[in-house]
Amino acid sequence: MSKVTDQNKEAKPLTDVQLTRDTRNIPISKVGVKDVSYPIVVMDKNKKFQNTIARINMYVDLPHHFKGTHMSRFVEILNKYREEIALDKLELILATMKEKLGASNAHLEMEFPYFVEKKAPVSKAKSLMEYTCTFSASLSDKFDFVLGIKVPVTSLCPCSKELSSYGAHNQRSIMTVQVRYSEFIWIEDLIEMIEECGSSPVYSLLKREDEKFVTERAYENPRFVEDMVREATVRLLSMENITWFSVEAENFESIHKHSAYAAIERDKR
Repeated sequence: MSKVTDQNKEAKPLTDVQLTRDTRNIPISKVGVKDVSYPIVVMDKNKKFQNTIARINMYVDLPHHFKGTHMSRFVEILNKYREEIALDKLELILATMKEKLGASNAHLEMEFPYFVEKKAPVSKAKSLMEYTCTFSASLSDKFDFVLGIKVPVTSLCPCSKELSSYGAHNQRSIMTVQVRYSEFIWIEDLIEMIEECGSSPVYSLLKREDEKFVTERAYENPRFVEDMVREATVRLLSMENITWFSVEAENFESIHKHSAYAAIERDKR
């Protein structure tokens, strides 16, 4: 009795199901992979470069007549540029996505921690402060890029200060700024600008003399969320290299169950 092995079988071509025709006549704006963890390189103002780990989303558009896209090709493209995943390579990566996936539009989103060495205001004790940054890039007929950053600050309530005889409530707040620019802007410079919009910056390490300084500074510089987004808008409008921006502030209130929120968006072009 003969035994037929896989080697003796005639190889059958594997069907590419993604390229089979879909009859519903509905194009898809974005299809791809989300939440891929991958090492990237970011330009650092003080140390030239900083290596970090990003959570990456990659999408392309899909014509109505194709059933699906080739998900594995997104990761293949990441692997191809594994030594070059940096800001100056994003347009090239997007162009490769369009070519390899037969798309008209490609999108790439990255969220990553960025660390800045920061000195306490009085003791000058050094520590690393973490900020969450985002790169959002797309390529259709032209390249578009948005830099985003979340910056924690302290906000002290002007109303509470006015009403209370024994101090004022304050809380940690998050300011989120996104910008388009015509000339390169350092992440560190954007962080510094944003921190000036709150009642006081936030630090990783504070000694007693630093705590005294930052709490008194916040008390002398009360800010509503409305104040913070307006202060940021004034500064961003004065920066000639910024062409578009959005700024949000959220206070995680210490005496209310809710958060306070404000947002402004401006196109300077």
